Amino acid sequence: MRSGDLLRQLDQRLLPHLVGAANRLAQGSAQPRLLLGAVLLSCLAVTVTAVWGTGTPPAGNPTADDVTRVGVAAGESIPGYLQDATDDLAALPAAAPSPESGTFALVSLSAYLTPDQAANVFSDVPVAAVIGRVPLPERQTEVVRIDVPGPPEDVITAMVHLAARKDREAGDYRARAAAVTEGRPEQREQRELYLSAAQMAEAEATAYRGGCACVYAAVVRAEPVELRQVASQPDVRVVDPAPEVRRLDRTVFTPPLPEQDVVAHPLADSDLTTPDPVFPDPVIPDPVVPDPAVSDPVVPDPAVPDPVATPTPVPPTPVVPDPVPTPSPEPVTPSPPTPTEEPVPGSAPEAKKSPSISPTPDLASGAPPTPATLANVVGSGASEPVSEAEVGPVAGGSV
Repeated sequence: MRSGDLLRQLDQRLLPHLVGAANRLAQGSAQPRLLLGAVLLSCLAVTVTAVWGTGTPPAGNPTADDVTRVGVAAGESIPGYLQDATDDLAALPAAAPSPESGTFALVSLSAYLTPDQAANVFSDVPVAAVIGRVPLPERQTEVVRIDVPGPPEDVITAMVHLAARKDREAGDYRARAAAVTEGRPEQREQRELYLSAAQMAEAEATAYRGGCACVYAAVVRAEPVELRQVASQPDVRVVDPAPEVRRLDRTVFTPPLPEQDVVAHPLADSDLTTPDPVFPDPVIPDPVVPDPAVSDPVVPDPAVPDPVATPTPVPPTPVVPDPVPTPSPEPVTPSPPTPTEEPVPGSAPEAKKSPSISPTPDLASGAPPTPATLANVVGSGASEPVSEAEVGPVAGGSV
């Protein structure tokens, strides 16, 4: 009987008497010596029980904190674990402490094996359990432990039961996916996760039903000599002896996966769809930060009127007098007074007598054939062929 149970029984037996004595003392019907004796007796009983409970070894029923872990934990170095397990196996004595039962050990395999292949590796060594999973590429499938009295028949039967369970899981995932609407992005993501889990469960069921190569570790119980023989098998990666294990239901085994050589870690599910486009959405406001830089170019806006001042002096440039001397340097020689009279208010007769004035607007308008015709007329010295009708169009309209 544990100390806690004994103290509980003492409370149940002594506490009512103490309460009754206290009530009688309050009423004045009990003697103080009797009450004092009862209190001292209770304290003595509690003290003896506590001392007895401390000296008694713990019972065989472990609590939740008494779980034993054997193997490599997530994030630990696999080469370091292999070396430690090898050293522990070499340090085992020639005979086990309890020859009738042997020593528990975790046997990690270097590859995934079928139940028949695993049976050939362990030969006559008693196998207490096998650990396996369906090795789907880049998928973290469920790791299962099958407690069997002996492979391979029991392992194959257990795999058939696993296949049936995986079929039920796949149907449940598909039912949940059908119940999710595709309104919001989160709902679409949840639906895709359910469908992906259903596909993985169906693949696991198919593999287990076909007796797949899924076994990658086993728990055996044998003598140290037999454990060393198992460690020498070609498909065995390491044998980790665990003499501290007494009950398998209170032990967690974590063997390294065959495909991992450096650090033990769970595999990443690359097939699961994640809402990648949802994450960049909050990043969109970040480009808004450069908006204050847009105000910097606004500062040069007052410089815009500066180029406006540049075209302002362009109109005063007398472009008209510049082309006037250009066509008339050669023909104007016989009639110098004609260009000087150009600013005079133009009368109709003077415009007719001076054919050299008409090229001025033509040059301003960019018509090259007109000055050439007048120059030819002036050069020939014949004034009669030039009619009034011809002078008008050359001047570009009414003067």
